[in-house]
Amino acid sequence: MNSDIFEGKWKQLKGSVKKQWGKLTDDDVASMTGQKDQLVGKLQERYGYTKDQAQKEADAWAAAANADLEAPGTTRGATATHKV
Repeated sequence: MNSDIFEGKWKQLKGSVKKQWGKLTDDDVASMTGQKDQLVGKLQERYGYTKDQAQKEADAWAAAANADLEAPGTTRGATATHKV
């Protein structure tokens, strides 16, 4: 999902972010303005990920979330996994 699409769908995706990464606070998610680099930074901060690891997590989640949003009749919520 490119940056423009990510930003455009951010309001729909906020709940999925919180569900996927429980260590992110409501304030963390609220402060993100739909820019993937902000998500990557928060993943690094909260989970201690390297930038590359956080980027891979965010990309996998974004791809799954995009598929969920585009598939008719499916529930929203990405299924990318992470290690705590």
